[in-house]
Amino acid sequence: MALTDFEKKVLKLLKKVPRGKVITYSKLAKMAGSPRAARAVGNALHKNPDAPVVPCHRVVKSDGALGGYAGGWRRKTKLLREEGVVVKNGKIVDFKKIAV
Repeated sequence: MALTDFEKKVLKLLKKVPRGKVITYSKLAKMAGSPRAARAVGNALHKNPDAPVVPCHRVVKSDGALGGYAGGWRRKTKLLREEGVVVKNGKIVDFKKIAV
């Protein structure tokens, strides 16, 4: 599956999000130069050919809710918890403290 330049940029930026941290779809869109393209970020993550090397599980909604994940929300929760991120009822606990 071919990636657009925007999608490549999103995945490259995402690789910089460290373990134990999360970023929002909208912040990632802004960093990629398209602040209104949060949905396009989600589409780019869905095409991610290198998960979990490119850690799309670290991208969450702006309210701290998990959002989507190609591997399912249980897998996303498991990956985040393995990195020390506390998830409760489908949301990141202490979201403001661990958001990039």
